[in-house]
Amino acid sequence: MAADKLSTARQRAEEALKSIGVSYSVEEGANFVEFIVDVARLKDAALALKNAGFGTVVSVTATDYPKKNTIKVVYHVTSMIDDEVKGAIIGVGVYLPRIDKPSMPSLTGVWLSAEFMEREVFEFFGVEFEGHPDLKPLLLIPPLAEKRPLRKDFVVREENIYEGVPFSNVG
Repeated sequence: MAADKLSTARQRAEEALKSIGVSYSVEEGANFVEFIVDVARLKDAALALKNAGFGTVVSVTATDYPKKNTIKVVYHVTSMIDDEVKGAIIGVGVYLPRIDKPSMPSLTGVWLSAEFMEREVFEFFGVEFEGHPDLKPLLLIPPLAEKRPLRKDFVVREENIYEGVPFSNVG
């Protein structure tokens, strides 16, 4: 039954993206499908998915690929009210250059539910979301957030010290 919902959700998402002329590539997992788009068309793709019934962001994730020199950011969305696709996870994402301060548009204007999750990606990976209403660290103190602790080159130098930020200042 879950596979049927995912198949329906995938078809609905593909139709929505094709209807507005957004090019994409597909990356699949066991229980999800991600549509990777150009960052310039991300907001268009998000609006198309929202209009197709995917009204809630359940997660915003980032993955650091240092060997490819990229960071992947994906919004996983679903419907809470449409029984045909309820619970099926569709992703819309982008690949960004792995630079000091990668930047992309905020999707909080499309899905308000993305607000806190974008802040987490900002503080842990350093991705800046243009147009975000309150882009500041959510969980970490600013000196630690500036170190981008979930990038793969972050190093815990010794116990109780995170890249020069004493542990006593963290908690």
